[in-house]
Amino acid sequence: MNRSELILLGITAIWGFTFPAMKVSLNYLPPILFLAYRFGIASLIMLLLFRSKALKKETLREGFLLGITLFFGHGFQIVGLEYTTASNSAFITSLYVVFTPFIAYPLLGERVKLRDGLSLAIALTGLYLISGASTSINYGDLLTALCALSFAFQIVLVQRFGEKDYLSLAFWQIFWNFVFSLTFALAFEPRVFPRELPPWLGLLYTTLFGTVIAFTLQVKYQKHTTAYKAALIYSMEPVFGSLSAFLVLDERFTKRALAGAFLIMAGVWNEIRKN
Repeated sequence: MNRSELILLGITAIWGFTFPAMKVSLNYLPPILFLAYRFGIASLIMLLLFRSKALKKETLREGFLLGITLFFGHGFQIVGLEYTTASNSAFITSLYVVFTPFIAYPLLGERVKLRDGLSLAIALTGLYLISGASTSINYGDLLTALCALSFAFQIVLVQRFGEKDYLSLAFWQIFWNFVFSLTFALAFEPRVFPRELPPWLGLLYTTLFGTVIAFTLQVKYQKHTTAYKAALIYSMEPVFGSLSAFLVLDERFTKRALAGAFLIMAGVWNEIRKN
């Protein structure tokens, strides 16, 4: 594992610990408004740190497209967190690994293989089990699966735009995510300004570490590896997520959910082994 891939692993650990931070914050803030605060503050921090370097027009279009994928990804994820556990959310989010080849085919021209279909089938079986469903999948888990699909688009597009200026690309995707989140929150959610400490701690962690640092480093270093190797590294996110959920929220898996988590990871690793 080279230096760039080690940095991506560190980003993955940061993202894993955002799950309990967001879960706690939802006790105080509507979900999309939380995202508006998170990405609005992150955009401001990046402007203060990098000034004109973050505002290059050459990456405005690409940042807009990435911002759309992030908005849907984080939106589905945080709304889903209202209806499922942080541990479930972490494992189901990792489905983006098995979704990636099906997105990479039309966007990057990479072939879809039989193994990709097998990985997807195994992981979706795990999704069914981890949701504890009998005839239908838990609503929160379904939203999180849609989140994973959106993140698969984001990973592939980052790979496609890898030659662009990483700093301004990172800024524009964060900024557009803020614009979309704020627009939705103002239209459909109550306007809340938190006065308690816990949501601000969650916002501080997800904004500074989970957004500014993580997305900037992702865009800078992911281009030094392949999309599938990046997916391999990011597949460790549910491990970090479930560990942090246990430490912070004392969440524990049922036997059925544990079997589902195992199948999701089996599908993810089966997908990765082909490379």
